[in-house]
Amino acid sequence: MPPRDVHSHANPSETRVRHLELDLDVDFPGRALRGSATLHFERRDPSAAVLRLDTRSLEIRGAETGAAGGFARAAWELAPADPILGAALSIPLRPGDDRVRIEYATGPGASGLQWLEPAQTAGKRHPFLFSQSQAIHARSWVPVQDTPAVRVTYEATVRTPPDLVALMGAAGNSTGAPGGVYRFRMPQRIPAYLMAIAAGDISFAPLGPRSGVYAEPSVVPRAA
Repeated sequence: MPPRDVHSHANPSETRVRHLELDLDVDFPGRALRGSATLHFERRDPSAAVLRLDTRSLEIRGAETGAAGGFARAAWELAPADPILGAALSIPLRPGDDRVRIEYATGPGASGLQWLEPAQTAGKRHPFLFSQSQAIHARSWVPVQDTPAVRVTYEATVRTPPDLVALMGAAGNSTGAPGGVYRFRMPQRIPAYLMAIAAGDISFAPLGPRSGVYAEPSVVPRAA
């Protein structure tokens, strides 16, 4: 058994998350991400009866457990918060469960999210959101096993106001065309600290067949 990560409340030696599905709305007036996270996990210990995740200042609205056949409401417990590590979220599991779905919202002070007012942007017209998950800030915007010992694939649906663009550190990024609904997929396993999200008035300039620059429209030409 590998040594326990003292910066995480998670229990990956018993139940380890392997895939994450996010469904999120970007609420600029409320400075929050709202939606759900579905976590697919494996029981490394066949007798494991709890999935324990890292959170920090998340509003947990409900939890479900299930398998391919569907979900059922589940109990959940949020432990007292540590000022640095946040609070452990524990969800009891039934025999046969291999996934949990958590309804939640981030707080306006989420340590991994930066919310800019229009006046703080280059264009001065729209708000802007960007994330910084390293080192242990992913837990402030997604309930995860926030340790480099756990690596996951993920997919996400992100909704924004229709005139703004969402990006993530994953395949599926747009070329700057607004639309309000964006879908992403990360097929490689990555640790939570590499998860990234941004939303705002964003354009794209290609630099070659496999590279390009994202930035506010007024910045893109100089950045490219």
